[in-house]
Amino acid sequence: MDKRTLGGLEVSAIGLGCMGMSNVYGPADTEESVRTVRRALDLGVSFVDTADVYGDGHNEELLGKAIKGRRDEVVLATKFGITGVDLATAELTVDSSPAYARRAVEASLRRLDVDTIDLYYLHRRNPDVPIEDTVGALAELVEQGKIRHIGLSEVRAQTLRRAHAAHPIAALQSEYSLFARDLETELLPTCAELGVGVVPYSPVGRGLFTGTVRDVEALADNDFRRSLPWFERENLRRNVVLADRVREIADRIGATPVQVALAWLLTRGEHVVPIPGTKRVRYLEENAASASITLTRGLLDEIAEAVPAAEIAGERYPEAGLASVNT
Repeated sequence: MDKRTLGGLEVSAIGLGCMGMSNVYGPADTEESVRTVRRALDLGVSFVDTADVYGDGHNEELLGKAIKGRRDEVVLATKFGITGVDLATAELTVDSSPAYARRAVEASLRRLDVDTIDLYYLHRRNPDVPIEDTVGALAELVEQGKIRHIGLSEVRAQTLRRAHAAHPIAALQSEYSLFARDLETELLPTCAELGVGVVPYSPVGRGLFTGTVRDVEALADNDFRRSLPWFERENLRRNVVLADRVREIADRIGATPVQVALAWLLTRGEHVVPIPGTKRVRYLEENAASASITLTRGLLDEIAEAVPAAEIAGERYPEAGLASVNT
C-alpha cells in the first residue's frame, strides 16, 4: 500500500481503527478481531489505532496479542486522557494533566506489551490544564524513548499552534468524513501549514455509508450510535438519502460507497490518513482497496453535490459530547 507521512512518521495511506473491536458497536469478537489486525498487516495496512479507554483497556490488550511477533510491521498509535464515558450522553471525564500522562503511558505499554508507542495522542483535553504542560510531559516521554511522536485529538487550531510551538506535533486526529467536515474551515489548512498530519476517525460516517444502518432499531442495544443525533429516527432517514446518492456514484464506477467515502478523504491532502474501523476481515479488505481508487475532478464535484453540508441532519455528538471537542 502507498505510504503517507504524519509529521515525521511514515504510515500506510489507510489505517485501521480498532475501537469497534471492544463492545462499542455491538458484541466483541476477539478471534475475528485478531485475524483482522493480522490480515491488515498482510495487506500493508501498517497503521493501527487504539486507546486506553476502548473497552477499559481490553482493546490495547487485544491489539498487543494481535501484533505479537510482528511489531516491526506496525505503526502503533494509542491515546490517553479520557477517564470516564457516559455512553447515553457521550459526556466525557477528562484528565490531561502531566502526572496522569506519565501514569497512563506505563499502563498502555504494559497492556500492549511493547517497549515504545509510535504515536501517542492526547485523546481529549481538559481546558483547565495548559496544553503546554501536557505536551511538555509528553516531550519527556519522547526523550525517555517510551513514545516516538506526539498527537492531539479534537482540539482547535489555536490549541494546535500552541502545542506545536512547545514540541512538534505529528498528527491531529478528528472526526472527518463527508458527514463531518467542520475541520475544513480552519484546522485542515493549519495542519498543512504546520506539517501536521490529519487522521480522520469515523471516516465513513459511523457506518452510514455501509448501507447496514437504515433503522436505529436494527442497532444492538449497546451500540454507541443509539445516542448520536445522526441516528435519531428522522435524522437517520434524511442521512440515509444522502448516503444512497453516494451509492449511485459508487455503483457507476464499480466501487462501494465506503470506498468512495475513503477515496474522497485521500484527495483532501497528502497529509490526510483515514483510519476506518472494523472487526471483520471482509470489511478491512474493502477499506484497504479504497487506496487504489482514483476520483476525477468530475466525480469529486458529483460527490460534493450528493452530500451538501447544509443537508446533513443532526450534530455528530449530543450536546454533552460536543463540549469535549474543539477545545
